Amino acid sequence: MSKPYRPEAKAKALRRRNRLGALTAILGLLFVSFSYYFYQVFYTPNVETKGRPTYVLIRKGQSYKAVMDSIDATGVIVDRLSFRFVAKLMKYNQLVKPGRYELKDGYTNRQLVTDLRAGRQSPLKLTFQNIRLRAELARKLSTAIDTRPGQFDSLLSSPAYTKSLGFDTTNIMTMFIPNTYELYWNSSADNLMQRMKKEYEKFWSPARDAKAKALNLTRAQVSTLASIVEAEQQQHADERPRVAGVYLNRLKRNMKLQADPTVVFANNDFTIKRVLNVHLQKDSPYNTYKYAGLPPGPINLPSIASIDAVLNPEQHEYLYFCAKEDFSGYHAFARNEQEHLVNARRYQAALSRAGIMK
Repeated sequence: MSKPYRPEAKAKALRRRNRLGALTAILGLLFVSFSYYFYQVFYTPNVETKGRPTYVLIRKGQSYKAVMDSIDATGVIVDRLSFRFVAKLMKYNQLVKPGRYELKDGYTNRQLVTDLRAGRQSPLKLTFQNIRLRAELARKLSTAIDTRPGQFDSLLSSPAYTKSLGFDTTNIMTMFIPNTYELYWNSSADNLMQRMKKEYEKFWSPARDAKAKALNLTRAQVSTLASIVEAEQQQHADERPRVAGVYLNRLKRNMKLQADPTVVFANNDFTIKRVLNVHLQKDSPYNTYKYAGLPPGPINLPSIASIDAVLNPEQHEYLYFCAKEDFSGYHAFARNEQEHLVNARRYQAALSRAGIMK
């Protein structure tokens, strides 16, 4: 017997199908919408530096919140909310690593968080230039890594520590060969010192060591003499081998070096432009007018060019030199004191005419 026809049951079933279809459509739309949103927050560029190199420094022990605030403060994150959302999803809050990180133009949230999580730092460049005092060196080193100047000053002035590196507190600066080095901001002070020691050993090749030995000088003595040569001739590197030859000739004859830059260093007054008799009276092992031989350590960090000038000096008979009266930066050289006095009078007269009295 056939079932009776029920139009209301059929309508009910149709409504169920319609509701199911609508729900499916809504879920599909939501899925597409969320998929698109997730794609957007993960893979759309969200860093805009406008061509300006931008870095964030994360210190050891810095909190996740502090890191997020530091990144926000750079002003290069386009959508800060989406960045924080991705950082949380990728559990960056559990993997904060110290270092110096570049916020690269065009980076997506995912790329930036991946670099931060992996500790993929951007190295920085450290260059030594125009450094005369140990305190200046300590400050320079501390700007390169997350370390206070006092930590470096403590290491550089420690007899035990400098001895462990093969130096003493007066010549430790000769370990630092002026060059450009790549390093990471979260290196420790000791790690940086050890790195400089390795670079020093690399610089002193067998060929350079052989030249130093031929001059009867140690590595530290070569660098100390090079610091004087550099201070005497800062403008024209081509003249440094000749200047080095003068000082080496004086050392061979056991003559005092009588180098004005050592007097300036001994007086600790780098504003001195004209060395006077009062300056020559300073009792200091760095005063080469008072004491024969080389000073106990360098008076600056000499360049590689100056070190090589000492290792490859010009062969001549000059024993004296003084600045030329034309203020060109070059020097007049002499074989004896009589010739030198003539040159010196010319230069002194030029200083007086220029009104340079001290």
